[in-house]
Amino acid sequence: MAQADARAQPRSEIVVDRAAAAPRLPRAVMALAGAAVLGFAAQLLFFDAALGINVPIAIALLLAAGWLVRDAGRALPGWSDAWLPISALVLAGFVAVRDDPTLAHLDVLGALALAGSALATFGGQAVVRRSALGVLSAASHVAGAVAIGGRKVLGAARRALPDGQLRTLTGRAAPILRGLLIAVPLLFLFALFFSAADAVFARTLDDLFDLDLGSLPGRLAIAVVAAWLAAGALGFVAEPTETNDATLAGAWDRRPRFGSIEAITVLVALDLLFALFAWLQAAYLFGGRDTLAASGFTYAEYARRGFFELLIVAFGVAGLITIVHAVVRERSRAYLGAALGLVLLTGVVLVSAYLRLRLYQDAYGWTELRFYVLAAIAWLGLGTVAAVIALATGRFAWMGHVMVVASIVFGLGFNLIGPVRFIAEQNVQRAIHPELVARGGETGLDIWYLASLGDDAVIVLAEALPNLPSAERGLTRDVLAARARQLLADEAEGGTWQAWSLSHQRARELLLTCPFVPCLLANP
Repeated sequence: MAQADARAQPRSEIVVDRAAAAPRLPRAVMALAGAAVLGFAAQLLFFDAALGINVPIAIALLLAAGWLVRDAGRALPGWSDAWLPISALVLAGFVAVRDDPTLAHLDVLGALALAGSALATFGGQAVVRRSALGVLSAASHVAGAVAIGGRKVLGAARRALPDGQLRTLTGRAAPILRGLLIAVPLLFLFALFFSAADAVFARTLDDLFDLDLGSLPGRLAIAVVAAWLAAGALGFVAEPTETNDATLAGAWDRRPRFGSIEAITVLVALDLLFALFAWLQAAYLFGGRDTLAASGFTYAEYARRGFFELLIVAFGVAGLITIVHAVVRERSRAYLGAALGLVLLTGVVLVSAYLRLRLYQDAYGWTELRFYVLAAIAWLGLGTVAAVIALATGRFAWMGHVMVVASIVFGLGFNLIGPVRFIAEQNVQRAIHPELVARGGETGLDIWYLASLGDDAVIVLAEALPNLPSAERGLTRDVLAARARQLLADEAEGGTWQAWSLSHQRARELLLTCPFVPCLLANP
């Protein structure tokens, strides 16, 4: 009777029941498998290749692996953290847009930090809603998991697989492995004959794999290191460690304290020094009083120096206010007044640094360092406004969150502006229009410096070549021709698709089609 009922049962229901009964691989085992895939992908993407489209591919693979190995039954922290993986992908994607080495490295660091935060949320750890101590605690746990690599997840995978299930999995894999051992030599043998018979087939295989025995040690090293670190990160997602914020909070509560009188004394002394500096700036830098008699420098010499030192002073004040506010025993009105006064006077220091930097750039043009110094002044200026509001409203504990968000916004802004392209455009305009150069400044165009910044600058030079003065046009043609020859040589060697970027492609199209360059290639 039971056999008849079984035969009468619909086949589709039997299939569903079997699928439901099939055991799911433990998450630790899935994390190991994902780490192995990421290790293989890392050597394929990054061995002997510059940064380019390989960066967003790698970040996307890491985030996808983290999402797949997460505990689906564990609730995600909430919508406040949903922007983290998106921001990581956006920052990584910009590496494949611009050819700007400095910006690319900043994007990679930012994308890795945001991806790590996203993995923490996949493991059920909130990020944005935590206090600064909580964020530090979660970050230390993720960093610790990555640092120890696959050691923890290997043990978790071994414990998650009973001996019987382990033997079953090994038994299922053994025939496949034996088949691969037989198939691999045959694949090489027949591929060798096909390559000898057909040149297109041979070139296709070479483009697809591009392997040689000499590259195997380097590829293996990249794969092992990447897989080991990825195993630690994915293991944290699969088997998250509960962060004990209370322990860190307790240690923070036991921190050394600083008396409010002592703090006020320090801040007032600094207020007086900064007030003296602000008064002198108002008189000589902003007011235009005789600097030659006061310092031995003309106004131009006086005003075009010191911006870097003033930036260091502003960073020092930011750190000092943060430390003092954290350890002061009592935040009285006198203390808040002294702290607010120092922050406001630091704003004057930033204005002075900005004016000095602007005058220096007007005279000597733009460089990467000057661009990022200007960005740092703007970032600190935003921090100054935020600090005034935070001190006045008693919300200074959120300053870290504000400045991190500001850093992300600035990073996105850098990518939209393109520092290298901006620098090249500004300097080209100074060469085309000498009237833009301040009195006593340097005219001309440092073509070799611009060409060294990457293809973003090369694009600007190629587009501006017809309009450049004759003194710069010849050297610019030579520099662009040299870059064109390099592009042709890279293409002759096959190139690397992993390093592709939109700026690199744009530079190639300009240099190999621009009417001012091919003639030089034909008649070097």
